[in-house]
Amino acid sequence: MAFLDRGDARLYYEDTGGEGAAVVFSHGILMDHEMFEPQVRSLAAEFRCISWDERGHGQSDQEGSWSYWDSAQDVIALLDQLEVDRAFLVGMSQGGFLSLRAALLAPERVQGLGLIDTQAGTEDPDMVPVYGGFLEMWLGGPNEALAETVADIIVGPADHAPWVAKWMARPPESMTEVFNTLVTRDDIHDRLHEITCRALVIHGDADPAISMKLAEALCAGLPGCEGLVKIEGAGHASNLSHPGVVTEALRDLFRRHAA
Repeated sequence: MAFLDRGDARLYYEDTGGEGAAVVFSHGILMDHEMFEPQVRSLAAEFRCISWDERGHGQSDQEGSWSYWDSAQDVIALLDQLEVDRAFLVGMSQGGFLSLRAALLAPERVQGLGLIDTQAGTEDPDMVPVYGGFLEMWLGGPNEALAETVADIIVGPADHAPWVAKWMARPPESMTEVFNTLVTRDDIHDRLHEITCRALVIHGDADPAISMKLAEALCAGLPGCEGLVKIEGAGHASNLSHPGVVTEALRDLFRRHAA
């Protein structure tokens, strides 16, 4: 088991090693490094795949509150620990939030971006009270019916069972800072032009959490965006519900720009 010590956080990660270009996979809210297992399994023979548990998730822990800028610094520190000069950053939802910020903080370290079901703006104000209601109910006592409702939003048509089991096993209070980080994030649309590396946006056309319009705005704002891959029938976690399509889109991106 490998960990990165950040002082106020201890972060779990896995590294397949190898001589190929490095790829760091950053998961979505309430998920962990295992959400990218289909991609790692398929890509590890060709690329060095690094996956990790972000603050407040999986086997990682932290003290106090944090922002996605802190998580972006975590990615850069992980590259330092592994002595990786440059890497592709792949992020799903909140993993995309922090990957974009890492590209702003250390553009020389980012070889390219794979942005899955994510966006550059703040949380939809209409959804904040909805998520707040979920949190209040969860703090009152986790239950599988509520967990299944959340899984419908996040996991979509992929298998819910492993994720519901993980959520039910976590201390309910651990969800508070995760939620606060999500709803207090800043808008970086006006800084997207600063991110000049190659990028690919991948988005499910049935995503209930982030609209296709926001995915289009993300791609339009990135000078190096090579296109928007729209996945028919995919929800929020398209890399889980449609792993083959997402993996091949990423593989093509990496092969084009790995040199």
